Amino acid sequence: MKMLMRSRLTAAVLFFAAGLAALSAGAEELTGTLKKIKDTGSITLGHRESSIPFSYFDDKQQVVGYSHELAMKVVDAVKKQLNMPNLQVKLNPVTSQTRIPLVQNGTVDLECGSTTNNIERQKQVAFSNSIFVIGTRLLTKKTSGIKDFPDLAGKTVVTTAGTTSERLIRKMNEDKSMGMNIISAKDHGESFLILESGRAVAFMMDDALLYGERAKSKNPDQLVVVGTPQSFEVYGCMMRRDDPQFKKAVDDALAAVMKSGEVEKIYAKWFLSPIPPRGVNLDFPLSPELAALYKNPSDNAFE
Repeated sequence: MKMLMRSRLTAAVLFFAAGLAALSAGAEELTGTLKKIKDTGSITLGHRESSIPFSYFDDKQQVVGYSHELAMKVVDAVKKQLNMPNLQVKLNPVTSQTRIPLVQNGTVDLECGSTTNNIERQKQVAFSNSIFVIGTRLLTKKTSGIKDFPDLAGKTVVTTAGTTSERLIRKMNEDKSMGMNIISAKDHGESFLILESGRAVAFMMDDALLYGERAKSKNPDQLVVVGTPQSFEVYGCMMRRDDPQFKKAVDDALAAVMKSGEVEKIYAKWFLSPIPPRGVNLDFPLSPELAALYKNPSDNAFE
């Protein structure tokens, strides 16, 4: 009897030890970014400084915006998945030119701003399910006489360096011999200042961002968004390539927000309501393309 009891006790101990080993092995199965987050106790989000209303500093120097709010939904999901309610969130500013390198070198774990998902960039970084659909157009003063892109011939145009708009406007200038003087500013805020000061007749960028710049201006009624869209593009959150575990966590979190209908409330907050810093309403209606994306989340580029 004692031998039998000892045998059963030994078996129970071994079973318990095996269970602990399995749990330990499960924890060790974390790879890539999730493992880094678990090991360091922190996640670093890349954010823009002036991409209104996606990711920018408000009048209190707090990072706010549509994309930033979605990034924080991802953070909430990661906290739950890793059982880390006290996970530290670090915020790292990025520009159009630095955002990809900072993701690639590990400085930033996730960048959610106004970054277009295209085939070229997919060779450098991975993209989440798309979070927005835009068209590339022009912001100009109502008195400028600019109605569409052909009107830019021989004129000075500003765009933001490192963006798809810069590539498109330079290609248009070359292909159609339009004789434009193209200024590449460091960020959207600088691009807008160049337009506002009269150093350029138009600012080419994604339409939603142009509405954002118009909204924060001193005289929004004097500005108008015009032109036939030169491309339709989708924004996504960036992360490092070849990290399927983290990408799944990000995609699942975004899909949950979209399919639950919560994303439409977030959209209304940033595009159909007064926003900081000036309390202006962008009055930018939800497009059919974006509504369709919400219903069927996808990481496909529009190319």
